[in-house]
Amino acid sequence: MRSFYTLAVLLLTIPAYAQKYEFGLHGGGSFSTKSKVERSGGSADAGFATGFGVGITLGHNMYNKLGGEVRYTYLRNDLELSSGGQKVMFGAEAHAIHYDFLVHSAGVDAKVRPYVAFGAGIKSVRGNGTENAVQPLANYALLTKTAEYRPLVSFGGGVKFAISRRTMFRIDVHDFFAGVPKSVIAPASGASLSGWIHNIVPTAGISFTF
Repeated sequence: MRSFYTLAVLLLTIPAYAQKYEFGLHGGGSFSTKSKVERSGGSADAGFATGFGVGITLGHNMYNKLGGEVRYTYLRNDLELSSGGQKVMFGAEAHAIHYDFLVHSAGVDAKVRPYVAFGAGIKSVRGNGTENAVQPLANYALLTKTAEYRPLVSFGGGVKFAISRRTMFRIDVHDFFAGVPKSVIAPASGASLSGWIHNIVPTAGISFTF
């Protein structure tokens, strides 16, 4: 019961500091850089193929030009391993959730509000393809039907356009910067895989204020 009263107090107190809340839906493309799998005598590019992302946001304007939001994005990008003209693909998906601070160049009542965003969170990556007894390029890495979690750093920006008193159209570009998932892309014995992957996600969507 004490926890319930604490939550109620918080919910009643937050509006005193926040001018507006925002709920939004977004969708768009998903593009990733590659990492190198290296072993004696050669290397392979490992990472994610081009895909798409969709999700939701829940934000609040703490001050006239400073806000924050929780952002969830479902990402569908197949795993990809390539070397010497060979390529192997494997089904995969990811879930990214993070909190961003948004610094706007215009106030909450402006019709157009450009902003930059930065924050951090976590990304879950899961291989969901069909495993085979023999995989091409297995001397470099195996694309596996496993899952793992990685911390992510989020940064980017966008623009919000007011289309009515409580509705906005917005475009965003985010970079989900996370370590390469070495359980899902498992390096072979004698091979090494390290580094970070930039996952660039440009989206468009609708937000509602309340």
